[in-house]
Amino acid sequence: MAKQISDHDLTAIEQAVGSYPEGASAQQILQALPPPIPLRTLQYRLKHLVTHNRLVKQGEGRWARYLLPSSASKSEAAGAISQEGDESVIPLSSAGIAIRDYVRQPPEARRPVGYDRGFLDAYRPNSIFYLSEDERAHLAAVGRPQIAEQPAGTYAKQILSRLLIDLAWNSSRLEGNTYSLLDTKRLIELGEEAEGRAHLEAQMILNHKDAIEFLVSAADEIGFNRYTILNLHALLANNLLADVTAAGRLRYIAVGIERSAFHPLEVPQLIEESFDQILATAAAISDPFEQAFFIMVQFPYLQPFDDVNKRVSRLAANIPLIKGNLSPLSFADVPRQAYTEAVLGVYELNKIDLLKDVFIWAYERSAARYAAVRQSLGEPDPFRLRYRAQLREIIADLIRSRVGRKETAARIAAWPNEAIEPDDRKRFNEVVEAELTSLHEGNFARYQIRPSEFSAWREVWEAA
Repeated sequence: MAKQISDHDLTAIEQAVGSYPEGASAQQILQALPPPIPLRTLQYRLKHLVTHNRLVKQGEGRWARYLLPSSASKSEAAGAISQEGDESVIPLSSAGIAIRDYVRQPPEARRPVGYDRGFLDAYRPNSIFYLSEDERAHLAAVGRPQIAEQPAGTYAKQILSRLLIDLAWNSSRLEGNTYSLLDTKRLIELGEEAEGRAHLEAQMILNHKDAIEFLVSAADEIGFNRYTILNLHALLANNLLADVTAAGRLRYIAVGIERSAFHPLEVPQLIEESFDQILATAAAISDPFEQAFFIMVQFPYLQPFDDVNKRVSRLAANIPLIKGNLSPLSFADVPRQAYTEAVLGVYELNKIDLLKDVFIWAYERSAARYAAVRQSLGEPDPFRLRYRAQLREIIADLIRSRVGRKETAARIAAWPNEAIEPDDRKRFNEVVEAELTSLHEGNFARYQIRPSEFSAWREVWEAA
């Protein structure tokens, strides 16, 4: 006979949940209860309250939230309005609509399927395309900034502060993260966690920040290779996996997809073979938009890692865009349900049309967003851009050597560097002197100088 739960204990849980109008996680409820109880006991009581309609559960697993019925009704009403709006936000093709309608059926009504290696084998880079010629041309037209030829990653570096927040927030939001855009901005810029949120949500966003910075800072070195993708996964999965050794390592355990009829591949050797095949295929694709979309299709379908696969695919899709100085893809305004249904269409039907609808719409939104951002930044000085490495090197050397004002001109003139064209030497010297004059405590870090080194140089510089 099941043990009777006292109404006093159940009421205490309801009161704890009531202090979180937007929903409380099990961990938050535990912390709000006066006498602590075991997590398993709480889970049993929560299940009882949900079964008897005294609480409403939203989400599954680590993202589950519990609400009072009154709060849930308001949330559902707002969700209904939002979902109604989502219907008309992304224009869907007839094939996309058919996929959406299929995956909206209950999982038990959909045909169980496993991983089909033939879906990957059938793709031939630069011969078979997921995106049509017109679609690729359209994306190039909206995503290519009107700028001169520049080193890989230049465009992403110009808009990095905005990209960090946009992409970290939107990619995390698509995973069910409840941080707001403002919360995300404060976390990334100030390191302040939002009150009432689980630590893992902050960890997820900070992991995105680290991963994005990795892609942008190493734009010359990244690509569709093991170094990039394994390290990208390690950064995104940091401190989020039960098995800490699984970060940056291919999967050798079975995984399931919640509310899906799809059963991912389970044989470690085949996972590794397919992973390497995906990388080799992606690297061989010449069009950057086709590369990006190919990765968004094939990475989640394989599920090469224990977890965090979709996050890897979303950031990896930005690799060819960053390297090609194209507008990045931040997934701004993409409805979570639309994205989830699109991925399910790939899992269960091997059909890409719905995901393609989402991808093209999302890229158009992102390109328009960053075109506006870049307009406000102005054009970079092409001379400084050309000699950025030499400028960084000589300025750092002058600071570390504590060179004063009087010695500066002579030291710059004597500085050997064959990479500087003779006709550019005079302008180069002027730029170095201007940079040194404009340095202050808020901008010297770009030269990779320690605070102690800057302070010591500043004393000599101001004393001269």
